[in-house]
Amino acid sequence: MSANVDAAPEEAEFSRAAEPYRRALMGHCYRMLGTWEEAEDVVQETYLRAWRAYRNLEHKDLLRVWLYRIATNACLTALQQRGRRALPSGLGAPSTNPDAEPNADGPGPWIEPIADEAALPESRDPAAIVASREGIRLALIASLQHLPARQRAVLILRDVLAFPASDVAEMLGMSTVAVKSALQRARTRLEEVAPTREALLEPDDPRARELLDQYVTGFENADTAALEKALRTDAALEMVPSGTWFAGKATCMQLLERVIGAPGTWKMVPTTANGQPAAAAYVLGEDGRHHAYGIGVLAPTASGIAQILAVGDAGLVERFGLPAVV
Repeated sequence: MSANVDAAPEEAEFSRAAEPYRRALMGHCYRMLGTWEEAEDVVQETYLRAWRAYRNLEHKDLLRVWLYRIATNACLTALQQRGRRALPSGLGAPSTNPDAEPNADGPGPWIEPIADEAALPESRDPAAIVASREGIRLALIASLQHLPARQRAVLILRDVLAFPASDVAEMLGMSTVAVKSALQRARTRLEEVAPTREALLEPDDPRARELLDQYVTGFENADTAALEKALRTDAALEMVPSGTWFAGKATCMQLLERVIGAPGTWKMVPTTANGQPAAAAYVLGEDGRHHAYGIGVLAPTASGIAQILAVGDAGLVERFGLPAVV
């Protein structure tokens, strides 16, 4: 009983000091792992380890560095047990037959979208908000998966989180020289796999909101003209878990026309994921209610939607804090 009473103030102190970092740590682990579920598990493990050792941390002002050290090394351990995650477009050529029945369980493992509210630290600074969104966009997450795990960690800690090289060296048990070398190799590799990055609009940009509205209207009203208007000529549509993807507006529209159904078949709830506009999709069931189907993440540009990642996972909708039935 006495031990529990004595531990209470220390636990409260740890919670006050460490909880403000939770969302940022989630974003960090997500960048490393490419999946929301695994990132959440690692963050939980990080806080458990940190709490157990908190009393031994002599310099409490180093808490942020210490938390990132624990989380990064936990991610590196997790990555030893599996290969890289990818988007369908990262594994092969696009399909040319939108009428083919999709494979219900593609090759995977796939990169999984994450809700902004789970991974972006709270901020009132517009520049910080933009930088945070850029740091979890799907294209970047997919590119990072091409890097060896330790190079990935170095690049994220240095270029995304702006930790000094000396801090990164201490976190990873490397020399500063080795950190600088790993960073250079990581940057070079990233340029090879992603030589150009799409200039995406922010989710609150008026044009981005217009494109999201057209996407939602298109599905809810079975308005193929609205969908066609929203898509860019070279738009891509990627589907998980089937692993199928399509390139070009004409081909994408052939598939969308096949699945859109009648007006009222779909309900869409706007949200944000990976710093991008998104919508949770609900499909009409035999009981007359709309049941969670999955999440669609849009890549909006000034000239239209460049990419749609459609993830058919009802459980993912609930992870976004949305109901299973509407």
